[in-house]
Amino acid sequence: VSSFQVYIIQVSVGSHQWTVKHRYSDFHDLHEKLVAEKKIDKNLLPPKKIIGKNSKSLVEKRQKELEIYLQTLLLKFPVTAPKVLSHFLHFHLYVS
Repeated sequence: VSSFQVYIIQVSVGSHQWTVKHRYSDFHDLHEKLVAEKKIDKNLLPPKKIIGKNSKSLVEKRQKELEIYLQTLLLKFPVTAPKVLSHFLHFHLYVS
């Protein structure tokens, strides 16, 4: 039985607010693209943990780390987020 954690992300842009859901593997894929395309620090993404990966405390800790990761990315691109990041956060659906 394979189980995985889905992280719920609250996004706010101006008066728009929405929620996106991603697995850690989605964050990893995003990070790989940003490292290749935008030269983002490889160590910015919190590491993947194997042991106890679904324990409540680890899930909460990783949720906070992934939130900081996304905030850091948005600070690096204050004017225009890279297309891959915009798509990850579903900007194309909510912000015109």
